[in-house]
Amino acid sequence: MTQTHTPETLIQRSVELALNNVESGGKPFACIVVDRHSGEIVHEATNQVSQSGDLTAHAEITAIRELASKGRTDLNGCDVYITAYPCPMCLGALYYAAPEQVYFAATREQEGEHYEDGGRYMTLETFYDEFAKPIAQQNLPFTQMSVEDPTAPFRLWTHRHKG
Repeated sequence: MTQTHTPETLIQRSVELALNNVESGGKPFACIVVDRHSGEIVHEATNQVSQSGDLTAHAEITAIRELASKGRTDLNGCDVYITAYPCPMCLGALYYAAPEQVYFAATREQEGEHYEDGGRYMTLETFYDEFAKPIAQQNLPFTQMSVEDPTAPFRLWTHRHKG
């Protein structure tokens, strides 16, 4: 028998998974991927940064990677339920994965009242703004280096994939 879930129970499930992850020593984030048509849960993942030492092992990234290891190349036809509005890294990953809809429990502001996960070049509050700054004004130092033909890999890819 196929079990379907409501958006309310799924978002609550993401919060419960995040709470369980904190109890197990992890960070307070979870991601649930649901088949939009059947309502079945396709995959559940939690933030694995503390457990793995991989700074990119956020819940959304972990879910996408684990699904990719099973042969799924995108989230077409799926809805995603997450504990909080995604960080810029996860937001970018979700744009690439292209789910039908993303639902979240906490806003950035609500999360920021109780949690800070910044780094050397940003805080939770300033992270999103970094992307809109001109390269020379971003906190993370960038320098474009001169090479003989910097576009060669991109031209080769286009040549091989436009045939």
